[in-house]
Amino acid sequence: FGLVSIAVKVYAATEQKHIRFHQLHGADGSRVRYRRECVGCGQEVAYEDLAKGYDLGGKDVVMLTDDDFAGLPLASTHAIDVLEFVPAEQIDPILYANAYFLEPDGAALKPYVLLREALVRTNEIAIVKVALRHREQLATLRVRGSVLMLNTMLWPDELREPAFPFLGADVETRPAELKMATSLIESMATDFDPRRYTDDYRLALQAVIEAKVAGRQIVLVEEDAAAPTPAA
Repeated sequence: FGLVSIAVKVYAATEQKHIRFHQLHGADGSRVRYRRECVGCGQEVAYEDLAKGYDLGGKDVVMLTDDDFAGLPLASTHAIDVLEFVPAEQIDPILYANAYFLEPDGAALKPYVLLREALVRTNEIAIVKVALRHREQLATLRVRGSVLMLNTMLWPDELREPAFPFLGADVETRPAELKMATSLIESMATDFDPRRYTDDYRLALQAVIEAKVAGRQIVLVEEDAAAPTPAA
């Protein structure tokens, strides 16, 4: 930020509350295991031996190794580079991806608070570049509560344009119909409070699982043994 470097630690700000399942064989309840198997030689491939292939179409593939990726420029690998500041209302929510909290590290508390207060006073959001998981991403830096928050964003060319046939249709709405629709919206209008909403499907699924546990409908799963090495 200008000539000042503000050291921060990055923490995921959200977590998915999905109920996760293992895949089991319906016949005996054993775990289903997936192997990275080479279709050429039939051998199981270790993670460190994997390379990435870019499909050119047909049977043509360009193979890229870790050395190829190591040579790519990532100027923001260990920094959140502030590019500019923009009004918050100018950012379309469709661009937002993942959210992270930023905590000041060590002696960075004062410049951290200074940037936080300046963003609040100006009501601006910082547009930044940052590299996460070896990929450079566009992001915003804003204030939520008393914490700086990093929101990664999609690049403009990652957005799709809707091309629906109805967009070219000439549909006439009568004033009385519009007044009725507007009146309905106004009658249901309120202040947004996300605590009013619950994931009813997840709660019902959790109840099914707890009922099975209470009824001792539990499958004893065998430990996953090492797979035999295929013959060469």
